[in-house]
Amino acid sequence: MNTIVTGLQWGDEGKGKIVDYLTESADVVVRGQGGNNAGHTVIARGTKYVLHLLPSGILWDGKTNIIGNGVVVDPVGLVAEIERVEGQGVSITPEKLLISDRAHVVLPLHKELDAAREAALGDRKIGTTKRGIGPAYADKINRCGLRVADLLDETYFREMVGHRTADANEVLAKFGLPTFDATEQADEVLAAFARLRPHVSNTIPVLHQAWKDGKTILFEGAQGTLLDIDFGTYPFVTSSNTTSGGSCTGTGLPPTAIDQVIGVCKAYTTRVGSGPFPSADEGLSQYLHDLGREFGATTGRARGCGWLDAVLLRHGCMVNGTTGLAVTNVDGLDNYETLRICTGYEIDGTVHELPPADRHAWDRAKAVYEELPGWQQDTTACTSYEQLPEKAKAYLDRLSDLCGTPVKFVGVGPDRVQTLVV
Repeated sequence: MNTIVTGLQWGDEGKGKIVDYLTESADVVVRGQGGNNAGHTVIARGTKYVLHLLPSGILWDGKTNIIGNGVVVDPVGLVAEIERVEGQGVSITPEKLLISDRAHVVLPLHKELDAAREAALGDRKIGTTKRGIGPAYADKINRCGLRVADLLDETYFREMVGHRTADANEVLAKFGLPTFDATEQADEVLAAFARLRPHVSNTIPVLHQAWKDGKTILFEGAQGTLLDIDFGTYPFVTSSNTTSGGSCTGTGLPPTAIDQVIGVCKAYTTRVGSGPFPSADEGLSQYLHDLGREFGATTGRARGCGWLDAVLLRHGCMVNGTTGLAVTNVDGLDNYETLRICTGYEIDGTVHELPPADRHAWDRAKAVYEELPGWQQDTTACTSYEQLPEKAKAYLDRLSDLCGTPVKFVGVGPDRVQTLVV
């Protein structure tokens, strides 16, 4: 069975853990969008791994991991990540990791352009990770980007880097930011690519052959639905399609190859960066931060936290075609006496069950809540769904009802073994 795992919130939902759990029965794990702005934290056999570009299946032996054409790849960053993960005892061979020759390349200048754009926006900044993802995708759409295949022709690559550097330097100089030497930039990227070259191939026929052979393919989504360029809280979004459709366009496999879509969400809501957050709650944020939870794997920034937002989850289930939910971090609510779920947005006197497209309407949106009793019991030691407190099950049932999607997995801790099957 081929499965897409996608986030239903603003990222950080625990997708890496769910992918890692599902990888045991998968043959191929593939990423189709985003870049090293996303961070997946996986705890396996007591060891913590933080992955950015590498698919979470890299932690398993005997699996094929693919970075698809829809991903933007920072060669320097990817080499550093490979070396770090190998230093933790994980073998990464050309047979285990494949990189699409159609994936676009993040250059060092893209990171500075990212910073320049954020500075220019001032109070309206997006809150990006400044990893150069947006500018790399912009080059892709503007048809002036460089793809991994272009690195195979050093002369052509250096020529194109020269052109792109000249254009970027004009922008950077206006903001008083460092400009780049094209030769130094090309040298840095080519040196990293020498390490990656054995992993590069046309991954499309590899995936189609796996599909034809009946192998199980797991599509690992990055970030979340609310950061999708089309369906998220625009303009406070990323620059790619983070919904299930992006898994197809970002890998070269058609929708007919997909059997199920697992939507991952926390038992509450978090977000990092700028943008609307109707169910935000300072008390819940402080409580979770005091527990040492909810700090970004990529940036280390404290995440804003709030109550579960069923308006956004309902929207996410619709646009992703979600067939099942994976609800993580249930244990984060173990000690609360009363829990809240946002069931609608009151905007100018009318309650809405789906999020607005009008960015100004978000400023007037007030969360409409219903309350449920907390279970006030430790769930981290539960080894089956049946062992969960009845009030925890009732909370999950209500979440399912509001989204119109059954709960399939429940997370009660960060470790792989703390994943309960419903």
